[in-house]
Amino acid sequence: MKAIVLTPGAVPLSAWRDIYRGAAVSLDPAAYEVIEKSARAVSAILSRGQPVYGINTGFGKLASVRIEAADLETLQRNIVLSHAAGVGASMPVPVARLMMALKLGSLSQGASGVKPETVRLLETMLAEGLTPVVPCQGSVGASGDLAPLAHMSAAMIGVGSFIVDGKIVPAAKALGDAGLKPLVLGAKEGLALLNGTQFSTAYALAGLFEAENLHGAALVTGALSTDAARGSDAPFDPRIHQLRRHAGQIATADALRRLMTGSAIRASHLVGDERVQDPYCLRCQPQVMGAALDILRQAAATLETEANGVTDNPLIFTDPEEALSGGNFHAEPVAFAADIIALALCEIGSLAERRIAMLVDPALSGLPAFLTPRPGLNSGFMIPQVTAAALVSENKQRAYPASVDSIPTSANQEDHVSMAAHGARRLLDMAANVASVIGIELLAAAQGCDFHRPLASSPPLEAVRTLLRRGVPHLEDDRHFHPDMEKATALVADGTIVATVGSGFLPALQETP
Repeated sequence: MKAIVLTPGAVPLSAWRDIYRGAAVSLDPAAYEVIEKSARAVSAILSRGQPVYGINTGFGKLASVRIEAADLETLQRNIVLSHAAGVGASMPVPVARLMMALKLGSLSQGASGVKPETVRLLETMLAEGLTPVVPCQGSVGASGDLAPLAHMSAAMIGVGSFIVDGKIVPAAKALGDAGLKPLVLGAKEGLALLNGTQFSTAYALAGLFEAENLHGAALVTGALSTDAARGSDAPFDPRIHQLRRHAGQIATADALRRLMTGSAIRASHLVGDERVQDPYCLRCQPQVMGAALDILRQAAATLETEANGVTDNPLIFTDPEEALSGGNFHAEPVAFAADIIALALCEIGSLAERRIAMLVDPALSGLPAFLTPRPGLNSGFMIPQVTAAALVSENKQRAYPASVDSIPTSANQEDHVSMAAHGARRLLDMAANVASVIGIELLAAAQGCDFHRPLASSPPLEAVRTLLRRGVPHLEDDRHFHPDMEKATALVADGTIVATVGSGFLPALQETP
């Protein structure tokens, strides 16, 4: 994968996607000039002797406490140590790396007042594969993601641990092994590192990228299910969708139509099919999946903007040299984006489960009951559909909007919080559930199409069926189902299904200008 060079403030969504998928990342060397200028501004502000929040004062409710010059380094170290109070499982390495890259992009815009050495250490950690161990619970998305970012920062000063080549290594040792020294924090630097929305934004972006893949995979399995049930492609006629005008609906109908073009199964039923209309799970795919696409695109726009922003506090300006205290750390945009990604994931899975239920019901699909040649002796797809239903219901419970919640913190100084971290963290678990549902649909739809042999589906759908059948044979009699489900789900989750049909068949998360 091509290495990503961050141009601060102008990083495209595709670059953040590649970083999440494992691409190497570095900073545009030209950024160091503005970083140096910002650090000099902090020194100039300090020389005036005036109290400036976070530079020579306490934090949060303790902002009125003045800190003497001799204690400024201790102040910054203390805020990192005291705020490293997270709990729970460690962040997954891909998400933690994305968080680090987001922080690198933010600090390098010259509005945070950190030294070049601080930014360079973060850049080197990414290059050397040093990923801080960061507990994932403890942020309310208010004054930034304080606790998780403090754990990242603690590793930089030699406290805590890193994950190196899959192993947990004490921070000081890991830095030493890489030829690096623990960071000594200067004025403003501790606060700059742990203040900001990078934890929430990293999780939200990860959820977005997983949802993007799942949306495409569900269009493929939805088209395959339509063929298996001998459904009509008339509901995908572009004239219908042009009249409603929603861009996502138009794009989704176009994708479904192209995925089914050339299907001999469909062609064989164009004459003599007595059904007038299909169930909504087939007929309304453009409307449901198109609406999901539209809100995913909206979330993508919000998160791309957030990823390129500066969200710590106070912000340092160099002309004139001053520090302005504001509220860019409040993660409400990320919370809203995470909530709508959750809604999209919930509905993608819900519609797929309804298609599975339709396929196993002979009254609706016209196929053998539970997709087994000998129902009764065999249960076929009876319980995989139950599993899909369970996963969909679990996602419904998780889809409640986190952004409507708030709980005051820091002695009511932070009296309204976004809960962006809660909203974003659930997305990967929701995505895993949806991947399993789509994996089950892939198995069911392929099995349904088997009953129409020797007729074949369209070329792209047949390519997917062929891929599946390399690892999962047709189900004649009941067998241990779990391994089949694992194999199918892996094809969905790792992007193989989307890659097999090719990007040209599926709508993009961002439309080409």
